[in-house]
This record gives sequence, structure tokens and C-alpha cells, in this order.
Amino acid sequence: MNHFLAEIIEAHGGMERWKAKTKVEATIVTGGGFFALKGLMQDRSPRRMTVWLHEERSSVQPYGAPDQRTMFTPDRITIEKFDGTIVAERRTPRDSFAGHQMNTPWDPIHRAYFNGEALWTYLVTPFLLAMDGVRVEETEPWQEGAQTWRVLRTWLPGSIESHCAIQDFFFDDTLLLRRHDYQVNIAGGFAAAQLTSDHITVDGICLPTKRRAYTRGPDRRPVLDMLMVAIDFSDVRFS
Repeated sequence: MNHFLAEIIEAHGGMERWKAKTKVEATIVTGGGFFALKGLMQDRSPRRMTVWLHEERSSVQPYGAPDQRTMFTPDRITIEKFDGTIVAERRTPRDSFAGHQMNTPWDPIHRAYFNGEALWTYLVTPFLLAMDGVRVEETEPWQEGAQTWRVLRTWLPGSIESHCAIQDFFFDDTLLLRRHDYQVNIAGGFAAAQLTSDHITVDGICLPTKRRAYTRGPDRRPVLDMLMVAIDFSDVRFS
């Protein structure tokens, strides 16, 4: 493992502690202007997110109705009743985003897919960077005011569904994640800079509880008056 990545993993709780867990659950509250661009209503109601740590799988509930949830895997997204009855389903779901731009309308399955791959990525970071097939390389540091953040550029294999294949992760002098850059390929490939803060430690594992994703300008800085997605996490539990 890359030495810098090994230090990051240790700062966030260590690989042995991570391997001992199978799932993480959190209450999420989401907002931001991105969903309106997609023709979707976004409310501030809390929802319960479940992410499997060692396979790409996630679920959120309620979704669309009080007795419904989503179930995401890279090759299939469903909306289903709590008893498992399928309400809607799409296989090879990424294909349904072909030709989409930032303001292309989404249906509920599109939104469920985006939620599934995005929240999985966020809740398994930075341990994601040590998964099989992932390649990392430290790049030029980033100056954030008086702070210098070190940057890991990450190449994800095709077996992992995420915003894009190449992503940048920024770490402060305590090695905690402070920023995450990517392109949203399923929405025209617009560039985003996501700021992370308010870290907590649960069962020895450290993670941020606030994420704010902005469009990213040509100078690589977040455009702070263009908040695209806001996510707040609470009641985080590993099992």
C-alpha cells in the first residue's frame, strides 16, 4: 500500500478495525440546488442510509413512500417495499444516463442510482482507496488559506461505480479528509469540489458528518455561491 495512504487509513481508524465491520448506517438530510435542475423535489426529511462496506451495495429508506426503500448495486437499482416486493427496477442502470447533461430531467430510478453510488463512495472513503484494483498517487499539495492539504489522485477500476474514474482526495495536517474532487459523469461531467467537515469517531472509525458539494471553477476552487448538494449525517452506527 502507498505509504501516505497507509497513514491516512490509520488516521481514520485503521484497516483491522474497518475489516471487522460489515455495514454502516446513518441518518441523512440532503439539500442543494442540483435536484431542482433535475426536476426533482428535495425535502429536508431525515432518511436512513445503509452502506455495505466490502461490496458495492447500499439502500435508503423511506424512498417515495413510507414503506419503500431503494437497493443499489452497480448492475441493478430497485425501489421496493419493505417486504421485498419490487415497485420499480432498472438493470445496467448507468446506461440510462447516456447523453445526459446537468439539467436533463431524472426519474425516481435515476435519483435512486445517484444516491446509491454517491453515498456508498462517501461512506467507505478513505478505505475505498485501498480496495482491490484502485490505484493512488500523491500529487501537488493544495494551499487552503494558511493550511497545506496533501492530495491523493485516485484511479478507480471499472468494477466500481462512482462519479468518475479519476478523483482527488485532500487531507489536512492531521490526515483527515477535507475535500473530494470529481466530475459527475451521469450529469454531463460537470466538475465538483466537495468540502467535508465536522468529523466524528464511531467505534474508532473517523468520518466527516457534513459534506457540501459545489461546482468547481477553472482555478480548481469551489464556487461557493453554487451549492449543488449538501449532506448532513447523524446517528452513525457500524455493525
